[in-house]
Amino acid sequence: MELTVDGHKVFAATGGRDLDPALPLVVLIHGAGMDHSVWSLQARYLAHHGRSVLAVDLPGHGRSGGAALGSIEELADWTARLVEAAGFEQAGLAGHSMGALAALETANRHPGRVRALALLGVAERMPVHPDLLAAAASEDDRAYAGAIAMVIGWGFGTLRGGSAAPGLWQVGTGIQLMRRAPRGVLATDLAACDAWRGAPDVRCPTTLVLGAGDRMTPARSGKALAARIAGSKTVVLQGSGHMMMVEEPDAVTDALRASL
Repeated sequence: MELTVDGHKVFAATGGRDLDPALPLVVLIHGAGMDHSVWSLQARYLAHHGRSVLAVDLPGHGRSGGAALGSIEELADWTARLVEAAGFEQAGLAGHSMGALAALETANRHPGRVRALALLGVAERMPVHPDLLAAAASEDDRAYAGAIAMVIGWGFGTLRGGSAAPGLWQVGTGIQLMRRAPRGVLATDLAACDAWRGAPDVRCPTTLVLGAGDRMTPARSGKALAARIAGSKTVVLQGSGHMMMVEEPDAVTDALRASL
């Protein structure tokens, strides 16, 4: 479906069901350089089990208009406006990586808009190596392709892209997904993650979903963040790296069902 936020078109997948204002809203927020499609399995399950779902393309990503937003704080304020534009007072927010920081910051800045949080592939801090930042911002095609390869190569766990669905190559699919993003989007997203210095001030139920094999946001860093969120719960996926929605889709769906 399409919404309008800040005068720009916003695309969001609804999991195959129309939004129902009588059902609790769940907003699924993707990570750096990605789009709504990373949530395909989870969006469909939640939409067919009693939730209204918006798996959103952030500004400048996927089918959404506007420019990519340059900070986690801007993404948080935009997410609160998205919930309002959809006609809901509150939403459960699930975010992955950069999307997890955006969800967390939304709860910090707009507590009245957030019913519950699920933070996937998240850490207390998410610094990005200067070489990766430079490659992502480079106008040289080879350097930019190298940045994508680094993100995807480090993103998957020890299975190196093996799929629960026979015939699917997760690494290749991830590379193609990131290549679809307009040049500059990945650099903006990574810089936003690198610059974020927020602190959790969360007043809603919060679950962190961490990959035991995550090399980008190690589980120990996620646990450090969890220790700063009163009453939070932590789920560690033993078979997963950073790209957990596709590496361990059933386990992620179970975690979202329980937390949102």
